Order: sequence, then structure tokens, then C-alpha cells
Amino acid sequence: MSTDSLPIFLRGLGLTTIVREHETAISRAEADNWGYRRFLQHLVETETNERLTRRIARLVKESGLPASETLARLAPERFPDKARRLLPTLRTGEFVRRGDAICVFGLPGTGKSAYVCALCRDLVEQHQLKVLFLSAFKLVTRLLAAKRNLALPALLTKLNRYDAIIIDDISYITQSIEENDVLFALFAERYEQHKSVIVTSNLVPSQWDQIFKNPMTAAAIIDRLVHRGYQLEFTGESFRAQAAKARRA
Repeated sequence: MSTDSLPIFLRGLGLTTIVREHETAISRAEADNWGYRRFLQHLVETETNERLTRRIARLVKESGLPASETLARLAPERFPDKARRLLPTLRTGEFVRRGDAICVFGLPGTGKSAYVCALCRDLVEQHQLKVLFLSAFKLVTRLLAAKRNLALPALLTKLNRYDAIIIDDISYITQSIEENDVLFALFAERYEQHKSVIVTSNLVPSQWDQIFKNPMTAAAIIDRLVHRGYQLEFTGESFRAQAAKARRA
């Protein structure tokens, strides 16, 4: 095999980063007197790191998570004590691997969505977990459309490919019986399959009878969230209200 054909073989193996970097690596190896082992390790590490970077970028894009919400931008002192203390435990991702749920509730503007979105972005970047962020309205719309097309089981199976699903602002929709049914189907499916659900709500779970027409449905969903999971209450003044006061001051 001639050296001219090396890039062809590398592309055939899908080693595109090595194709791009191998000439530079050869020059560096010759200049620094690398052995074969070090040279090979350098090329393999370069390919592996590049693939990991691309995979993380793809997972972040597919997640639908807001780009602005990251742990680096969070101000931990503004969150409740329990949320701060629990964050290192949640960042390990073990709760997702177990299929545990998180219910985050509190008044509007207290940072519920920012907290869970930043946490889940970290889980994608550090553990390559598959996450999906959806508002409750968009999720219910998708579920209803699938039910009308007799494709609800297929959609639930597709959603099970995600390790965790964030259902944002569940308390903003007062749902019909049909909407109750499809949302309960999702919660029940993920509970049985040990897949995580993360819910944000402006109402505490005991008030969810204001959301769900059927009190039994509300009770069944709450039961699944509480049985395997965490409940975090966010209190205090709205961050947006605080910012507005600061601007006026």
C-alpha cells in the first residue's frame, strides 16, 4: 500500500479526523522523536475527542434546550437551599439512569426552568445522556396528533429513546379529558420503562386538580412522580421582578 492511498483507507474506515490531522501528527512525531506507540495513541485520542465533541453537539441540538441556560450562568445563591445541596448529586446523572423523576414547583420567575435546563445541559455534556425539552403545550399537541393518527404507541416508543424528558410549565394548560389521557399515557409509559421525567409547575402538586379534569388522573401522575423522584420547591421573588427593581434603582 502506497502512502498516497492512506487517506482513502482512513476515509473508508470513517476516520475523518485522522485523515485531516495525520500529516501534522507525522511532522510533530518526527520533530519530537515519538515512538510508534505514542504516535498511534495521539491519532486515536484525536479521533476519539473529535467524535465526542460532535456527539455532544448533536445531542445538545436535538435536546431543544435553551442555549442561554448553563450551570456557569446560574447564580446558586439565588436558589433554595435544597436545590443547591442536591445539585451535585443530580449532576452525577444517577437519577436518570434509575429512571427517577423531578418535580420543580413554585411561583413564576423563581428560576425553575433555568435550573432544570442548566442541569440537563450538563448531563448531556458530561454524561452524553439523551434529553428532550418541551413545553407542556407542545408535548400535548404532539401526543394528541399521534393519537388521532393511531400512532400514539409508536410516539411513546420514540420518546423512550430519550433518557430524560423535561415537561415545562405543565400548570399553564387546563386540559380536556383527551389531553389528560395522552399525558397520563406518557407518564405511565416512562414510569414503567424507568425513564426520567422532569416537570416544572407554578402549582404545587396538591393543586394539580386545577390542571387535570379528572382528579384520579392527577393523583395517578403525582403518585408516579413522588414514588421515584425528588420534589423541589422554588420560593421567593421573581428574578424578573428583581431585575426590574434594580433597573429602576
